Amino acid sequence: MIKLVASDLDGTLLLNGAQQLPEEIFPLIRELKKLGILFVAASGRQYPNMRRLFDPVADEMAFICENGALAVRNEKVFYQDNFEPELVREILEAIEEKDGAEFSCATRDFYYIRPKTQHYLDLMTKVVKTTSKVIESLDEVKEPCMKLAVYERGLQEDSIRYWQERFSDKCTVVTSGTEWVDFIPFGTNKAKGLKEYQNQLGIRPEECVVFGDEYNDIEMLKAVPWSFAMKHAKPGVIEAASYTAERVEPILERLIRANGRIEEVI
Repeated sequence: MIKLVASDLDGTLLLNGAQQLPEEIFPLIRELKKLGILFVAASGRQYPNMRRLFDPVADEMAFICENGALAVRNEKVFYQDNFEPELVREILEAIEEKDGAEFSCATRDFYYIRPKTQHYLDLMTKVVKTTSKVIESLDEVKEPCMKLAVYERGLQEDSIRYWQERFSDKCTVVTSGTEWVDFIPFGTNKAKGLKEYQNQLGIRPEECVVFGDEYNDIEMLKAVPWSFAMKHAKPGVIEAASYTAERVEPILERLIRANGRIEEVI
């Protein structure tokens, strides 16, 4: 029987650039809980933003944030990974120097940003609605940084290669959505957060179902036998999963009707 369901957000639960969750996900999370199944949101997003998205059920579920750098349940931090300050500075300076590139620096409670354009400021504060702190200088970055991200409007493959070639020897560099490249400490990924909940709750990998669509989901998809990649996912992501799906909600509905018996869903 399944005891944990983990799902990515952007491109998985949030389709076609949506910034609000489908309303049907909230009763599904409640029904999963009644069956003793914990729902875990696993995203590259920050914790305050994720909690707002899931506000109606936020106290009935758990969170893997910042691509696995932070795990939180019932406001309790299970762990938090951080970059060395020197590497934070190096990456931020590189992003500052590149035309068309914008950064976010993730701390426990907010993002540091230094927008070059009104578009990026509006994106972060009005569209994605992150909790952000606008700074004038990189010297203002004081709190420990869990994840760095570069935003490039219309991100191209050559930019992705640029960031990977420049920093992949110092940290993990992965795409997250269609216009973001994330930098996370080595050893940090969504599978780490998944394993933390498994250990804390005594849940085995075969008692988990996970959903994802991007390269930052690959480790999580590989970590359990019941993994679903969205059909629109990139080839490497689809190959990392056991199955494909068009949407998450119908599979959760079938899992609930089957009382958590995944074999009756596949």
